[in-house]
Amino acid sequence: MPLRRLGWRRLVVLAAVVLLIAACAVFMLIQLGSNLGPEALLVGVVAALLPVPVLVACFLWLDRYEPEPLLYLAFCFAWGASVATAASLTVNETAAGLFKDWGLPQALTAVLVAPFIEELTKALGPILLLIFRRREFSGITDGLVYCGLSAIGFAMVENILYLGGYGYRVGVEEYGPATGVRQVIAIFIVRILLFGFAHPLFTSMTGVGLGIAARTADRRVRFLAPAAGLLLAMMLHGTWNLLPSLVAATGEGLIALYGYLGVMVPIFFGMVGLAVWLRAWEGRLTERTLPDYVHAGWLTPPEVAALGSLGRRHAARTWARRVAGDGGLKAMRGYQFTATRLALLRDGMRRGLDSRPADRERAAREERELLDAISAYRSFFVGRDPQAPVGVWDGHRYHLRFPDGSRRAVEAPDEPVVPIPVVLAPPPPPAHPAGYGPPGWYGPGPAAPWPAGRP
Repeated sequence: MPLRRLGWRRLVVLAAVVLLIAACAVFMLIQLGSNLGPEALLVGVVAALLPVPVLVACFLWLDRYEPEPLLYLAFCFAWGASVATAASLTVNETAAGLFKDWGLPQALTAVLVAPFIEELTKALGPILLLIFRRREFSGITDGLVYCGLSAIGFAMVENILYLGGYGYRVGVEEYGPATGVRQVIAIFIVRILLFGFAHPLFTSMTGVGLGIAARTADRRVRFLAPAAGLLLAMMLHGTWNLLPSLVAATGEGLIALYGYLGVMVPIFFGMVGLAVWLRAWEGRLTERTLPDYVHAGWLTPPEVAALGSLGRRHAARTWARRVAGDGGLKAMRGYQFTATRLALLRDGMRRGLDSRPADRERAAREERELLDAISAYRSFFVGRDPQAPVGVWDGHRYHLRFPDGSRRAVEAPDEPVVPIPVVLAPPPPPAHPAGYGPPGWYGPGPAAPWPAGRP
C-alpha cells in the first residue's frame, strides 16, 4: 500500500512491527550464536533451511486461485521465525527455571507451558493481519496459509537449535565431527522427514478459526472461532509433547507409536483433505457468485465457467496466449485473479461482512475498481479469436452476427463452451447489481451498429 494512503496511526503500527521483528531476530541470532557456537550454528542453519522451500511451496500451492500479497506472506514467516521464537524461548526458559526451583517435573514446561506460549505467539502475527488488513483474509484457505507460514518460520529456528545444538555440537563434544554429522542426520530424519508437519498442523487449527471469523458477520463467531482454533492447537501441541514424556516415565515406546499413528497421523491427513477441498472452494465460489455480473452484462457465461477450476483457468490462459500473445496471457492471468477477488467481495456483501456505512462504501468502491480492472484486462483478448463469432451478450442471450450478414439471438447453452467464444458486452445491459452502469464495449466493436429497436 502506498505510504500516502497510510494514516499516521497505521504507519506507527507498521514501524513498530518492523522494529519488533528486527529486534527479535537479532535477539535470536545472539542466543543461538552464544549457545551453539559459529560452526554448529552454521550446520544448524543449513540443515534447517533445507525443508523450508518445500513446506512453503505446499502452502502457496493451496493459494493458487487468489494468491496473497508477498509482503504479508513474508511478514507471517518472519513473525514466526523471530517474534514467536524469541517470546517462546524466554517464557519456556523462565518456566523451566521456576519449575526446577519449585521441585516440579521439567516435563511440565513441554506439556503445559510450551504449547500455550508457542501457539499463542505463532498466531499473533496472522491475528494482526486479520485486525489491520482484514480484506486480505478471504477465508479459511488464507488462514491456513498465513498461520502455516508463521509455523514454518518458527519450526525453522527451532530446528536450528536441535540440529546445531543437540545434534552437531553435542556429537562433536562427545566423539568428534563424524558423530556430530551422524546425529544431525538422525535428528533431521526424525524431526523433519517424519514429523516436519507438526508445527504447521498445530497452528493450522488456529488458521481455520481465523478464516471462519473472516467470513462471518456474527460478532460472537468472530471471537469464538479463533479462540476455539487456538485452544485446539494448544491441546494438540500439548498432546504431542506429552507422548515422549510418557515414554520416558514408563519406558513403553509403544505409547508414542500408538499416539502418533493413531491420533496425529489421522488428524494430519484429515487436515490435508480439508485443505485440498478448501483449495477448490474459491473456484466453486466464482461459479456461484459471478452469475450476478453475467446477468448484468459485465461477463458472459463462458467467462464464469472458465474460472471454475484450475484446469479451466489453464485452458483459458492457453487460449489467450494463442489469440493475443504474451500480453493476452498476462491479461488473462490478471483477469482471473481479479475475478476471484470480485467473487470473494461479492460473497462478503451477501454475508453482510460490511455492517458499517463506511465499510459498505469502501466495498462498493473496491467492487467498482475490480470491475474496471476486469474491463481493462478483457480488452487485451476480446474479439481477437478469428474462430469466434462477432456478437454481444445482453445478460440473457447472445446476439450473433453470422457470415451472411444475418443477426440472430441465441440462448446460452446449459454447459457454456470454454474458454470464451463471445466476449463483447452489449449496449445497454441491465443495471449492475450494485447500481453501476453498463460496462460498454471492450475490444473491437461489432461490424456495424445494431439497428434501433432491434433486440
